[in-house]
Amino acid sequence: MTTITEEHRTAAVEEAIHGRRTHKTYLSEPVPRPVLDELFELARWAPNHHLSNPWRFRVLGPRSLSAIKALADEEKPGSSRKLDRAPTMIVLSAVQTGDESQDQEDMLASAMAGYIVLLAAHARGLAGYWRTVPLLNGAPARKVLGLGEEETVIGLLHLGHPLHHDPATPDRAPVEGFVSHLG
Repeated sequence: MTTITEEHRTAAVEEAIHGRRTHKTYLSEPVPRPVLDELFELARWAPNHHLSNPWRFRVLGPRSLSAIKALADEEKPGSSRKLDRAPTMIVLSAVQTGDESQDQEDMLASAMAGYIVLLAAHARGLAGYWRTVPLLNGAPARKVLGLGEEETVIGLLHLGHPLHHDPATPDRAPVEGFVSHLG
């Protein structure tokens, strides 16, 4: 039996965080459902206030994707091409209660659940990226997606096998630029 040390766990988590990149070109093979189920299983461990489990994931199939693409082209001709980039598209939304404080907690918890999906996909050799798509909160798209009145769309997760494995590493702001230690 192999024992994983704390050092190895730390290194693996740090490697996943540092190595994850936004990919916009993919092979055509969709992510298999069992793999998606593994990703969603991990997402449910996102921290969330009062264990509200506010996140909702909707994996778009051919009909729903086609309908969303048609809406995108109605809004801005040619804009549906961006929806062809990845073979697997997932709409992430958050259930809202109407309580301002809880709703903010739930939006942020849902965003963390989405990041867990992206990070876990990366750990499995998949690629992905997150996009906000205001169109998805409009009434026609909400109908296609079966969104309840209490849900707010957070983003669209693009997933698949990367066409290229090493996208450029973008510059990141130095820690000193965004951290303050208050006395």
